[in-house]
Amino acid sequence: MSSPVLEWDPTDLESVRDACEQARRGFGMLRAEIGRIIVGQQRVIDETLVAIFAGGHVLLEGVPGLGKTLLVKTIAEALDLEFARIQFTPDVMPADVTGTTVVVENPGTSSRDIIFRPGPIFHQLVLADEINRATPKSQSALLEAMQERTVTADGETRPLPEPFFVLATQNPVEQEGTYSLPEAQLDRFLFKVEVPDVDRDDLNEILSRTTGQEESHARQRLDGRFLMSARKLMRDAIVAPHVQDYAIRLVLATHPSSAFFPESMRRYVQLGVSPRGAQSLISAAKVLAVADGRFAASTEDIRRVAPAALRHRIGLTFEAGTDGRRGTDVIEMLLADVPVEIPVESGGGTVA
Repeated sequence: MSSPVLEWDPTDLESVRDACEQARRGFGMLRAEIGRIIVGQQRVIDETLVAIFAGGHVLLEGVPGLGKTLLVKTIAEALDLEFARIQFTPDVMPADVTGTTVVVENPGTSSRDIIFRPGPIFHQLVLADEINRATPKSQSALLEAMQERTVTADGETRPLPEPFFVLATQNPVEQEGTYSLPEAQLDRFLFKVEVPDVDRDDLNEILSRTTGQEESHARQRLDGRFLMSARKLMRDAIVAPHVQDYAIRLVLATHPSSAFFPESMRRYVQLGVSPRGAQSLISAAKVLAVADGRFAASTEDIRRVAPAALRHRIGLTFEAGTDGRRGTDVIEMLLADVPVEIPVESGGGTVA
């Protein structure tokens, strides 16, 4: 099933409104279809879809059995994307991810040809399962693909398909036999989504759905062409100067050397968010606005996406660990300490 491609004229307000409404409906249909399969994880679904529509990669963190892998497969089905899964273990080699050159015999000529056999990274939606079980050498094989959307092997650079996303999972509990992701790779994930435990009602629904004879599969709702056009529309969404300034102040407030840094966070933060974090805030806020039927992002959109966009980009101190503070806790402190409104220096009042 092919979905319509969004078309609009940036100079025609009515055309933009129509395209925005189509994007809102498409996002809603996709959200509802995935929610039909995945029980009790609506926030996780929403954050993952926002990152995908923004063109970014997602790191899903949660204990085993919460449906992380099922979520990724369901998204691939609902969007009709080419899907591949890489099960990372310490013995996975970079060539297992990117592909390798092999020698094959040509039965017609009895000659031998050297060909490149693409790895699973050459799919539109790639599940990097338990990525923190891979060695740093294998983890680095994802870096170029995630940032440049190309793979270089045997001196030749090959483009990856569009759209292209990496959705990685990791288990926060088990540390034995794992390798922490380096800051450079963490920074390439637009969102880090924390997958919570399910409650009693959700667990009851999960058991009812999964212990019977029938298996549920997602129906295709959109396709890659619609997704690419919606992403382009969302990038055109408006960000007012005061909204962008709020995002800037949030990011600068994570830097201990900045004048915006709150003293309440000095005990917990040693390394601030990179400019890529600010880009993630703005890109995700635009998606959230259009998905809500608006063509202009607000400061509330910035606040809603801030935990997922920033929690993995802050370098925490040793004291943060001893006090039980996680990245999410620090971002909540940040949102409480950095004012949405700033005083007007020339007189009374505030700028929202």
